Parts: sequence; structure tokens; C-alpha cells
Amino acid sequence: MKNYIETSTIQKVFRILLAVFMIYAGFSHLTFNRIEFQTQVPDWVPLSKDLVVILSGIVEMILGLTLLFWKKQRVNIGWLLALFFVLIFPGNVAQYLEGKDGFGVLDTDRARLIRLFFQPVLIAWALWSSGAWKAWRISNK
Repeated sequence: MKNYIETSTIQKVFRILLAVFMIYAGFSHLTFNRIEFQTQVPDWVPLSKDLVVILSGIVEMILGLTLLFWKKQRVNIGWLLALFFVLIFPGNVAQYLEGKDGFGVLDTDRARLIRLFFQPVLIAWALWSSGAWKAWRISNK
């Protein structure tokens, strides 16, 4: 499979938006939203909640920066970002199941449930905007 696929202008715009969002989210993990993100770490994770938040913030920033600047590996980064979104999903599910509030807006079961439906959107966004879907389709012809 190719590591780089030409993408449309709209895909580039959405890739840049996703990259900036990831960099911002990662930065917020390390600074002003650090406590809020700890509510998403399930109790069964065998590490300190703060360490998980710090490490995931660093990973988010790295994924965002590489998606933005490492053109030759963009397809692989798209797959890694999609995988990252899959891996953090249990935290969102735990937050819903345990009824933990977060960010001032995730304060009802309904709000937490609605949030769960955005994870597949993020996965699709990463795969589409990076050209990973297109590369996969081409390699499977």
C-alpha cells in the first residue's frame, strides 16, 4: 500500500482541521483540561489517570503534527490516528456508563451518549482526509 496518495482540496482542508484539532486537544490534555480528561480514564486502567492523560496528550500532539507535516507517511498516519480513536473509545464508553461529568457539557447521560456517536465520525475523518481509504481501495483492486 502506498504511504502517500494525492487528495482533493477539501480533503486537505479537513486534514488540516483534524491535525489542528489534535494538536489543540493534546495541548489541552497537558494544561487547562488535564483534570477534565482524567474523568474519561476508566478505573480499570492500571496506570495513574494523570499519566494516561499526559501520555495520550503527547500522542495526540504527535499524531496531529505528523498528519500536518509528514506528507510521505500520511496514509500510515491516517491509519494510526484511526486506531488511536478506536483505542480511546473505551474511555468514552466508561464515562457514559459511569455517569461521569466532563467539560461542562457532558453532564447528562444523553450528552454522553450522543458523544459516543462522534467516535466513528472521527475514525472516518482520519481515514478519508489522509487518503488511507483511497490507498486501501487501490491496493485491494
